[in-house]
Amino acid sequence: MKFTTSLSILLLSGSMSYASSLAVYQDNTFYKFKPTNNFIGFSKGVKAKCEGNTLPLTMSSGCPLDDRLCQVLTGLKNAEQTLQAVQQNSKFLVRLTSLPQPASVDADLLIASAKELGEAQARLLEEEKGLRQEIEIQERAFDKQAPSRRAIESVKRCDQELELTLPYGYVSFSTAYEADIKDEKEVEVTQTLSITNRSGIDIEAESARFYYRSSKQYLYPTHFHPWIVRKYEPKLLMEAKKAMAKRAQMDMLMDVEGREVLSAPAVSYEDAREYKIEKLSLPSTGVPLDVKVLEWKAPLSCEVRAYPYTNTKAFHVCSFEPKYQIEDHQWKVKSSDELINEKAQGEYKEGRYDLYTKVEEDIKIERKPIVNKERETGIFGGTVRKKDGYRLTITNKSDKEKKLTLIERIPTSETEEIKSKLLSINAKKDVDYKVLKEGQIEMKLTFAPYEMKKIEVLFELSYDKDLKVNY
Repeated sequence: MKFTTSLSILLLSGSMSYASSLAVYQDNTFYKFKPTNNFIGFSKGVKAKCEGNTLPLTMSSGCPLDDRLCQVLTGLKNAEQTLQAVQQNSKFLVRLTSLPQPASVDADLLIASAKELGEAQARLLEEEKGLRQEIEIQERAFDKQAPSRRAIESVKRCDQELELTLPYGYVSFSTAYEADIKDEKEVEVTQTLSITNRSGIDIEAESARFYYRSSKQYLYPTHFHPWIVRKYEPKLLMEAKKAMAKRAQMDMLMDVEGREVLSAPAVSYEDAREYKIEKLSLPSTGVPLDVKVLEWKAPLSCEVRAYPYTNTKAFHVCSFEPKYQIEDHQWKVKSSDELINEKAQGEYKEGRYDLYTKVEEDIKIERKPIVNKERETGIFGGTVRKKDGYRLTITNKSDKEKKLTLIERIPTSETEEIKSKLLSINAKKDVDYKVLKEGQIEMKLTFAPYEMKKIEVLFELSYDKDLKVNY
């Protein structure tokens, strides 16, 4: 196990009374700092408080020239002004060519002038086209970094701690997992935190925390109510329906909570679904900042598995016991420098974690009913005994031995009126299998290079002749 922790110690000078902080939730972001001027950034929907008191914000036509986004926006405005100048020059040339011509003209001079004017017009049109493309690129770049091109500032100066509340999505984060499987006996897991700022406000925080939960959690007092049994009265039915509707409405209210190049700072794993970063520099670039959170290893067991009744593709699945809670189930899987799968999926299962790494392309599986038209059915004393089944054809297409865990099934009944049982599993060679709960059959198969196996599964359903069944 390896923790990636901060080695730096926060030192506050005597003149600094407030340490900047950032708290990112799933619904809001809170940024606290001591401002040096009234300028906030290029944002909208932001709420501000100075020492706990609401601070009015207003739009501004200017911005500090030393601000990074202000410089980006100034470059965009300069390009727009250059475009307007080129457009005016082009219009002037058009008007110039439309002026009345003198009664007598020098033909050669006129031709030369027309040629020169045409070349100038062509140069201006080409310059205009290039400027339009450049402006479009700059506009996209700015809009990726900020939600507004209008600066906002506080109506009056805040000389104390300023707290900004940023709307949902302006600062966001997610976790990513990478599994390095070298010999299928051990997995090395790396967890990364990816943070994106597109709020239009460059953030510098001495301490930043990230929470996988909402800042507003709608909870209501809950008290014990006895479960009363009483004599049936029709009018109570309507009262019960009203109570249930009211309860459903309250449950809905309680569920309301559910709804991006810098050197990477150090991240500490504080708790499941909570992270802390010291000295975070997070400019509003819209580009994810990726920081490593955890690295740990765990024993691993892998196998090739298939469920032919639902999917005839075999796949590799590796199982391990996580040392920390896994919060996102999409993985990047590799073996040293070899990429196996960039979008593998995983899930918790029976106290362990199953990681579905890749499809086994060398195993081909076909599944067909044994009887297509009529199934062997007999009636004995009013009871129907219906035999049915399917045939599996499994081929190892590679020149290497393959092992496969194959999961199949027979129908299972939830009523005593219908009984189901396995009759046989037939193959040229004995099949290592076991019958588990709910009709599940697990087969352990080994294939020699290029070997093909045919396996027949037969089962029987028993039910009253007057009963119709569906499976």
